[in-house]
Amino acid sequence: MLKQLITIISDQSRIFTKESIEKQYLSDGLHAQFGEADVLIKPKDTQEIIAIMKLANQYGIGVTARGAGSNLVGSTIPNGGIILDMSLMNNIIELDPDTFTITVEAGIFLKDVQQYVEQYGLFYPPDPGEKRSTIAGNISTNAGGMRAVKYGVTRDYVQALEVILADGTLLNIGSKNVKDNTGLSLKHLFIGSEGTLGIITKCTLKLIAKPKAIQTIVFGFDSIEKAIANVTTILKTLTPTALEFVEQKVAQWGENYCGYKFPLPHAKAYLLVMLDGMDNDDIDKQRQHLINALGQVDYAIPKSAEETNQIWTIRGSLVRAVESVTQQDPIDIVVPINRIADFIAYTKQLEQQTKVRLLAFGHAGDGNIHLCILRDNLDDEQWQQKLTEIHNGLYQKCHELHGLPSAEHGIGTAKVKYFNAAIPLENRLVMQSIKQTLDKKNILNNQVYVNNK
Repeated sequence: MLKQLITIISDQSRIFTKESIEKQYLSDGLHAQFGEADVLIKPKDTQEIIAIMKLANQYGIGVTARGAGSNLVGSTIPNGGIILDMSLMNNIIELDPDTFTITVEAGIFLKDVQQYVEQYGLFYPPDPGEKRSTIAGNISTNAGGMRAVKYGVTRDYVQALEVILADGTLLNIGSKNVKDNTGLSLKHLFIGSEGTLGIITKCTLKLIAKPKAIQTIVFGFDSIEKAIANVTTILKTLTPTALEFVEQKVAQWGENYCGYKFPLPHAKAYLLVMLDGMDNDDIDKQRQHLINALGQVDYAIPKSAEETNQIWTIRGSLVRAVESVTQQDPIDIVVPINRIADFIAYTKQLEQQTKVRLLAFGHAGDGNIHLCILRDNLDDEQWQQKLTEIHNGLYQKCHELHGLPSAEHGIGTAKVKYFNAAIPLENRLVMQSIKQTLDKKNILNNQVYVNNK
């Protein structure tokens, strides 16, 4: 097979055999578990991938697509076969301001797309925490982020995709048209599919006009319960760009890590609200309307862009702050907005019960709760036992509250058990039939959730 690959990829510096594959390519963003692969290939264009997939399909060789490797649930951990590293396919193909779209290759970083379009007064709203993730990776996990409460998630901004199926078939699906009810919407099969149905090589993304004014407000409360109790009031009053919750004791991790401080240091919990609008007058009206609706609540408004950046840097650094001290296991659960307080209360009970520290924060505007389970000084056996106990408790409570086991990280290999418990068998059988239709030999990310019954 290697000889045949060399005929496809004439530049042998883009082919790495088993012994020469760096360890980082055998894992995901956590680097806690590692798989194995026979070869790693860095393709440069669509035609190379078509040829690779035809060869892999002919011999029934597994293929794991990889972007920046920032996935957190094992979706990029290979199970033998080929790793397809898309990092060299990172070009901007076309910015079309007249249709408010940009077409890019799969391996381009999110941050590069955002920075590029903003030069032209345009805006790509999806904003997951990892800005060095690839666009195709975002699409494969339907990434969300802080701005989802107002602008939606990645799915809402995918206009068209170029996809290569397991047998090398090339699909061009979707278009620049705003409306499309011409047959089944095939692009939505691939969004959130975690590389199990096809290899995304190009994508056309929807853009909007860049907001002219932005402002952050920090509200302080005596408890996390009081903070979350005000979420519904905020959402009934206006639609913020972002609405985040974090306890003061959790925020301290970010403060210590970044060297910055939140305003309102006396508060026990915070709601971080971001507003955007057409101009400063628009922002002023929104802010006053919100303050009036919340009543006697402490709040602080950053005095400069630097202070604003510090607040969001603290919020965005919480996971890195934890990882600088101890190993952590990330949880990405979503519950109905009116059940956030119930889930947070349960995490506190579970923390006391297991004697393991749990740090909860997240997107209050859409019910997406992020949780860091801290390893601290647990040995390997204790860590695995505690993780199993905590996972079982968290996902069971999530199920009781009519939530789901993933909001934006995906299922991968880490959440298969909880995916199977949450999703009816009939639904899973339909998913498996789609997989079988598009990937008859089961070679694409064959260890990921869709193949587990």
